[in-house]
Amino acid sequence: MSGTGYQTLLDCRRRSRYLRQHGFTIDQIAVILGLDHPATPLRLYRYAAGLTAAQVVECFHRLAGTNGAGLRESRLYDYENWPQAGRRPSVFTLRLLARIYAAQPVGLLTAEVLASYPAHDQRVLREGG
Repeated sequence: MSGTGYQTLLDCRRRSRYLRQHGFTIDQIAVILGLDHPATPLRLYRYAAGLTAAQVVECFHRLAGTNGAGLRESRLYDYENWPQAGRRPSVFTLRLLARIYAAQPVGLLTAEVLASYPAHDQRVLREGG
């Protein structure tokens, strides 16, 4: 992680912890962090949860019952950069990430990105985890 990216994560962790102590939800925290940090909702939710990419990958594998073949940090970054760069996450991946972040899968995407998924996948994402 670059120095700037790491400082952003530390700032977001500090703010997220403070906001959680004052009763804010992860959803609310992600919105607040987005006011100062231009990032995709998927990245903002990771920041709101105060997790590093390595921590997310570890949780992902534990929930999925997989090892290193299921998700790598570099792939998580690809997902977080979609659609400007990177790769689009699968519905399965979004559902697991939503569980990790205590969020709804549909909240991890902008409306435009959600619209890029097939109708069936959109329904699954809207129905939640």
